[in-house]
Amino acid sequence: MAAAQGRLSDGTGGMDEPKDSRNSTGSEGTKDPEDTKDSNVAEQDGEGDRQAAAAPPPFRAAVDALRAARVRPQVEVEPTRPPQRLAPYTYALEAAVVDGDQDLADGRLVLLHDPAGHDAWRGSFRLVTLVRAELEPEMAADPLLPEVCWSWLTGALQARGLTYGEPSGTVTRASSHYFGGLSARPPASQIEIRASWTPREGLGGVPDTGAHLASWCDLLAQVAGLPPAGPGDASVVTLPQRRGPQSM
Repeated sequence: MAAAQGRLSDGTGGMDEPKDSRNSTGSEGTKDPEDTKDSNVAEQDGEGDRQAAAAPPPFRAAVDALRAARVRPQVEVEPTRPPQRLAPYTYALEAAVVDGDQDLADGRLVLLHDPAGHDAWRGSFRLVTLVRAELEPEMAADPLLPEVCWSWLTGALQARGLTYGEPSGTVTRASSHYFGGLSARPPASQIEIRASWTPREGLGGVPDTGAHLASWCDLLAQVAGLPPAGPGDASVVTLPQRRGPQSM
C-alpha cells in the first residue's frame, strides 16, 4: 500500500515523531525488504493490541469500532504505527484508493485520546488526517481548489450526519517541474489535505469512530476521482481520475 508519509498535526500545534532514519542493516547482513515489511506490520499490530488492552474502555470501544467498520471495496485500509507523542492513547490507520494496479490517493487517519480531556480539542478524542492525491493540470490551476477540497472533508462528515467540533487544517497544492536528465517527465501536481477535528462523544463517552472512518474513506474516494458510492450522491463533484499511476 502506498500510504501517505509525513508529519501529522493534532490541530493544536503538536506534531508527531519523525521517522526513524537509522540504517536497518547490522552484523547479520542486509534484511529482505519483504521480511522487514512483514515484521513491521506484525510489530504495529502487536503494539496497537497491547496499547488498546491497557487503555480506558472508551478508547478500546472506539478502536474496536474502527476495526469493525466496513468501507467501499476500492479503499484498502490497514493499521499502521501511530505517533507516540500527541496523546496518551493513539491508534492509526493508513489507506489507499486502488483502481486496478493504480493507487489514486492515499492517506492516514489517527485517533487520539486523552482521558483527562484537552482544552484545545474541547473533548477527550481527536481525529487527525493526512490525505494526498495527484491532480490533472486543469484541476491544479483552479484557484478555488483549496476551498473545494476543504468542503469535501466537512461535507463527507455532514453527509453521514456526524457532529464534530474544533475543525482545523490546511489544503496544499504543489507542482513539480523536471529538468536535466528528468526533463522528459511531464509536470506533476499534487493536492494534500491535513486536518483534525473533535468527534462528538456518545453513550459512555465513545464517539462513533466507525462512521467517521467511513466519512474519511468517502473523502479519499472523492479526492481520487471515483464515482459516488450511492445513488443519493450524484451531485457530488469529484476530481477527474488521473491518466497514470501515482508515483511516490
